[in-house]
Amino acid sequence: MSFGEKILEYREEILKDLANLIAIDSVSVEGKEKPQQALNYMLRRAEEMGLSTANIDNIAGHVEYGEGEKLCGVLTHLDVVPAGDRWTYEPFTLTRANGRLYGRGVADDKGSAVITLYCLKVLKDNGIVSDKRIRAIFGTNEEVGMTDMQHYFSKEPLPDIGFTPDSDYGICCCEKGILQFSLTGSNENCIIKSAYGGNAVNAVPDRAVFKLNDYSKNIFFGKASHAMEPHKGKNAIIIGLKKFSDQFARKEFGDLFCFILRYISDQTDGGSLGIKQADSRSGELTLNIGVIRADEHSATVKIDIRYPVSADYEKIIQTIKAKAEEYHLTFTLDNHSEPLNISQDSDIVRILSKSYRTVTATDPVIYSTGGGTYARTLQNKGVAFGPVFSDDYSNMHRPDESLNEEKYFLHAQICLEAMYEMFTA
Repeated sequence: MSFGEKILEYREEILKDLANLIAIDSVSVEGKEKPQQALNYMLRRAEEMGLSTANIDNIAGHVEYGEGEKLCGVLTHLDVVPAGDRWTYEPFTLTRANGRLYGRGVADDKGSAVITLYCLKVLKDNGIVSDKRIRAIFGTNEEVGMTDMQHYFSKEPLPDIGFTPDSDYGICCCEKGILQFSLTGSNENCIIKSAYGGNAVNAVPDRAVFKLNDYSKNIFFGKASHAMEPHKGKNAIIIGLKKFSDQFARKEFGDLFCFILRYISDQTDGGSLGIKQADSRSGELTLNIGVIRADEHSATVKIDIRYPVSADYEKIIQTIKAKAEEYHLTFTLDNHSEPLNISQDSDIVRILSKSYRTVTATDPVIYSTGGGTYARTLQNKGVAFGPVFSDDYSNMHRPDESLNEEKYFLHAQICLEAMYEMFTA
């Protein structure tokens, strides 16, 4: 029996806490109140378990077990992206159906957050001792820039070793750089008098609404997807603009819409924009138009780019600015997160590989991702690890976000085994 199996004794308690956490609609793009409520819920539950806690200015917090100088950390986030439309089940209700757990945040990342809390409880309940401390660290705005971890680590020590269960299995040693920016231009004398599409820059919008100068309202539907894989979605903003471009001459469009149609359109690799590139370590650059807002005077679009670890970030910026200036657009940098690139021979990879092998009797795959996780805040001392298995799916950032229930508890066993190994190594 692996140590990780001990968490199965807490199965129903875990599901109860997950249900309560899912019920808090902690959409960070809509404000701080609900994400703070989720943080307070987790810290309160930890205190009820007899674990020590700290709330860092209602922005982030941690639950801690053990004593010692060396610090281990497991980072998860409690904020979620907007629910969006076309769910089969209520997005902010945990639903058990078809052998799956449904709800916004089940996979990204509330499901993992609850598991890390219970892993600390298992360590405590079993009296495991060490010369280290181990923390479950919770953030509240991972989906809107990760400034929560910047603030947290300005007040608290960086873990000596750690991981974040906010991606896929096996072990992610490489994360692309993330560039998020806004382009704003005049919308005077444009055929499109208003536009509203998307709520989060890191998601492909599945709905966009345009009003034309004849006051007609046009609604377009697409298919949501995570911005790290925009080719798997259908961008409702682009669908609408391409429809209009077939009906009206380009001279009837404002500066921003002309820019989008010329330099982006339905491309997700930055080809027409002049920034298409790839490397063998992390793959291709991706581009997603996540949000658009326009009225009769101005129009703004928010764009998410995931660039390879070998890319020249400054050159990408310069290329985009040069194209934007052709259409008199203002460029505003909203967020930049540098790539993660950690050695496969590192201690954390060794520990996680052993833990995965102990529970599953197989070796984990080492891979890279376009997703952005808290691992990059650990300054090459940590990686992303789980919770989604290759033979499951999650619908992260899409309707019907879910995980297979048995796979969720397999993840729970691996996570506990990994935290046990880190803590006692």
